[in-house]
Amino acid sequence: MSKTIYGASRVFAWFGTLVLVTIAVISVLSIAGRAFAFAGLGPIPGDFELVEAGTALAVFCFLPWCHLKRGHATVDMLWSHYPTRMRRGLEILTEALMLFVWLLLVWRMGVSMLDYRANGEVSFILQMPVWWGYAASMLPAAFGCLAYGLRLLEALGLAAPPAALVPEGSVH
Repeated sequence: MSKTIYGASRVFAWFGTLVLVTIAVISVLSIAGRAFAFAGLGPIPGDFELVEAGTALAVFCFLPWCHLKRGHATVDMLWSHYPTRMRRGLEILTEALMLFVWLLLVWRMGVSMLDYRANGEVSFILQMPVWWGYAASMLPAAFGCLAYGLRLLEALGLAAPPAALVPEGSVH
């Protein structure tokens, strides 16, 4: 099971990379269009709306992989001086809190998506339904619950990361 979650997290991260590159290209083309307005070109209509939705999607695609690989920033100034049991307890507590916050975030995103869908709010320029951006981000966000849950199980010693994908940890 953990191999599947790690693998899917990696796929989501690569998809997030594709989304990020796409919105970067949109931004460059839009800026270039503004710069060459004298030649009849112009900005891409609704570029900032696309960038906004795409950035949210990319972030939700990146975070599960980052968390599984222990890529979040940490402050290690005192960590190495704590007793082993205290470090393990703090790791379990932080993993449980991260899962709780992620579940809360996904729940509120779902509620917001349904509210936007019900009231029919659309973006200013593209007239794109706002709930579409939420809907696109819900799949990687919901999957993130699995990834954060798996990290909690790993911290509790009830699961182990796949041998080929053992997180390196980080030094900051």
